[in-house]
Amino acid sequence: MSEGMVLDIARDAIYNIIICSLPPLLISLIIGLIVSIFQTITSIQEQTLTFVPKMVAVMAGLMIFGNFILNNIVTYITDLWTNFSVYIS
Repeated sequence: MSEGMVLDIARDAIYNIIICSLPPLLISLIIGLIVSIFQTITSIQEQTLTFVPKMVAVMAGLMIFGNFILNNIVTYITDLWTNFSVYIS
């Protein structure tokens, strides 16, 4: 296995990590921003107020984007296992 193959596998793994984690992170960021703006407008300084809306939104986002995330992971793992004989020689 050459250094180029190792770098390709690592690059693909990092790319898949970013792509699969992006939907929940963006949802959490957007909900946190909305709740922070709401807290600023109403002068409510409760730190735990953002937790429940973020959790609900992230769970809903995982239900919506779960198929996309699972397909990306399965495709990556299938490609790794399909080319396994190339990697060990």
